Amino acid sequence: MTRMEARQAAELAARNSYGRLVAYLAARSQDIAAAEDALGDAFLAALKTWSDSNIPENPEAWLLVTARHRLIDTARRSQVQNRAFHVLKESVLEGQSDLALEDVAFPDNRLKLLFVCAHPAIDGSLHTPLMLQTVLGLNAVQIASAFLVAPATMSQRLVRAKAKIRDAGIAFELPTAEDLPLRLSAVLEAIYAAYTTGWETVTGSDPRSRGLTVEAIWLVRLYVQLMPEEPEARGLLALMLYCEARRDARRDAAGAYVPLLQQDTTLWSQPMIDEAERELAHAATFQQLGRFQLEAAIQSIHAQRIVTQQIDWQALALLYEGLIQLSPTLGALVSHAAAIAETQGLDQGLRLLETLPAEDVKSYQPYWALKAHLLKQLGDKSTARQAYSQAIGLTEDSAIRDFLLHQSLPLND
Repeated sequence: MTRMEARQAAELAARNSYGRLVAYLAARSQDIAAAEDALGDAFLAALKTWSDSNIPENPEAWLLVTARHRLIDTARRSQVQNRAFHVLKESVLEGQSDLALEDVAFPDNRLKLLFVCAHPAIDGSLHTPLMLQTVLGLNAVQIASAFLVAPATMSQRLVRAKAKIRDAGIAFELPTAEDLPLRLSAVLEAIYAAYTTGWETVTGSDPRSRGLTVEAIWLVRLYVQLMPEEPEARGLLALMLYCEARRDARRDAAGAYVPLLQQDTTLWSQPMIDEAERELAHAATFQQLGRFQLEAAIQSIHAQRIVTQQIDWQALALLYEGLIQLSPTLGALVSHAAAIAETQGLDQGLRLLETLPAEDVKSYQPYWALKAHLLKQLGDKSTARQAYSQAIGLTEDSAIRDFLLHQSLPLND
């Protein structure tokens, strides 16, 4: 095997196993940072060892055993983590060294780790970033970009949060029934952030992005099993299923980006949409309306285009108004302006869009993309060109950037 093949095998194992491995190791060492370091050492060892031999039949188990030995060695040398050392020594893997690695099995503790990261002792602003890094493997640069802070600042905050978990002895277990609802919002927010991180990449250039969406859906399904009477969990599952149903329609045969309103609905997954409809209907029976249920209802309106071939913009505008009452995010405000433009006219939509604080929208790409579209429709070529330029400059995805460039070309005539 070549070194390149070994690297690809290790990277594939990392993408597929990172969250499960960190969660399992951290639950036993009681130290997230130590678990991450040990797993990093295991990946480095894989690059070296797998270049000289065949890939193990079970790469995940190989990485787990190697990382676990690193943790034990570190604890033995430090002599300051005796409790963690004994927990590791007594774990289910102890005494299994004679077994074939492919026989090693271990429980999936990712949902448990999500709740650990959402502990009230941790700064609430770090709940989602901490989950994104520890459970889903995003790095500090990716997380910092999503939260509009400097990477170094985010990295320092995450290090402090992990130290807090270790030093406070926060238990790696699911909260009691009365404590579960207190952490619900943070866990669902993190799962949704993971999904959107993967969803925003439409070009398919990063296979890990697709893995993030799959893992996020798996996690929210697990959450629904844990709390079947929690309507927001079902609402989030419905929301992600509606979006995932459209994945194959987001690019054309040549790989070009296709916006929602121009997508071929025959490419949408009807089984996913049907499941989303069932989950949303079930959530509604609890009569506890929440943000994710409203967002799912918005996607349900779009899904109806399969049957009606039309969009009920009046219904969308009303749903966005309700969403803004519960969660006045920039995304909701911009989308509401788009719906108003369709129902009350382009001028009204643009006027509503321009009421948003300049400081808030200066780096928000969807705002500039919508503004450019409305200005173009109104015939204001000069201002539309400026808005397109801003939107293009803020777009990281090459497929969307090419789409916006194409839209702006007539303005140069």
